[in-house]
Amino acid sequence: MKINIYAIVKPSSDDFDKLNKEFIKMCSKYAKVEVHHIFDKNIAKAQNISQNEAQKSYTQAFEKYLTGHCIALDVLGKKIDSFKFSELISNDSEVNFFIGGAYGFEREFLNRCQSVISLSDLTMAHKVVTVVLLEQIFRGLAIKNNHPYHK
Repeated sequence: MKINIYAIVKPSSDDFDKLNKEFIKMCSKYAKVEVHHIFDKNIAKAQNISQNEAQKSYTQAFEKYLTGHCIALDVLGKKIDSFKFSELISNDSEVNFFIGGAYGFEREFLNRCQSVISLSDLTMAHKVVTVVLLEQIFRGLAIKNNHPYHK
């Protein structure tokens, strides 16, 4: 199984990155998990123009990754528990998570994803969301594989 996390964010190397690597290592027994940071000049320029332009640039950046089972993280997405989350990542050989930029997603992009979920009603920094998502991925894999981590 392959799980990708695509995020509109500039890459960095800090304590969050260390946590991400730890969760990726923990997941490696069950799945190959990778985090991809996506940010380019087009996104930077679009974000300075308007919300619509920014959202369009995010869609364009994510377009080529819309394969497999696609799950967008959106504040208006469905709230699910860890068991339902586990089911989301259990049925496909490739699962792709999308974390939008500062202006969120275009409705058109969300409609192209098989699932749209929310991790919380709170707004979180991309670094925090990525750590929370990786922890839930490991928890979901643990549930799926009867690993005691979830208990």
